[in-house]
Amino acid sequence: MHDVSDKDPAEGGGLRGRKKRETRASLVAAAVRLAAEHGAENVTVDAISEAAGVSPRTFFNYFDSRDEAFVMMGAESSGRVRRAVLAAPAEVPPLAVLRDALAAELGEVEQQHELWRLHSEVLRRSPHLLARSIGAHVEDEFTLAETLAERIGAGSPLFTGDRPPLGTAEGQLRRQALELYPRLLAAVGTTAVRVAVEHWCVRQDEATFEAVFRTAFDHLAAGLAEPAAPAVPVDEA
Repeated sequence: MHDVSDKDPAEGGGLRGRKKRETRASLVAAAVRLAAEHGAENVTVDAISEAAGVSPRTFFNYFDSRDEAFVMMGAESSGRVRRAVLAAPAEVPPLAVLRDALAAELGEVEQQHELWRLHSEVLRRSPHLLARSIGAHVEDEFTLAETLAERIGAGSPLFTGDRPPLGTAEGQLRRQALELYPRLLAAVGTTAVRVAVEHWCVRQDEATFEAVFRTAFDHLAAGLAEPAAPAVPVDEA
């Protein structure tokens, strides 16, 4: 789930905001499907725009480059997750808050399983896109950790507003201001999402994605204690 820098600050709720989100999602889906079929290096902005039913000029209203469209699956969910974390009741434990905030955004994984699978293939076959996706993921995870820090009372003015990129000197101040617990919580939460998706994708006949996801968080809540061994059936000879 990558955050998205909206070029139009007026985008938000309402019909206009919904249409803009749908257009962005259509462009990402078109980019991923074309890249999976032809290879990312052979896909043009014109082809993506045509497949999504918009003009190339519209494409650049949403993305700065062609490659950005390939890595922006789930681009808008990060902001919603952070808002949900801050809005949750104070008495709910941080891990449960994170679990519920992520769960609210993950329904599309099950609904769009095929598109997510193609997205994984595109990244695997294109090292430069994978590297870009990993970079965006690191930034998202760190920003989520800052939000968790704010929730538990360990926030900082550096965690709000226009944050400097982590790779800059100013970004280093962000790193120094963030405590270990919120950073670890964000890391294990996002890792649990990734592992749950990968596990479910190869074992869909055994459980729903939601069940796999919640089981992953149950293991975390239990301190990753070793599960009880399954009962061995007794031969009735």
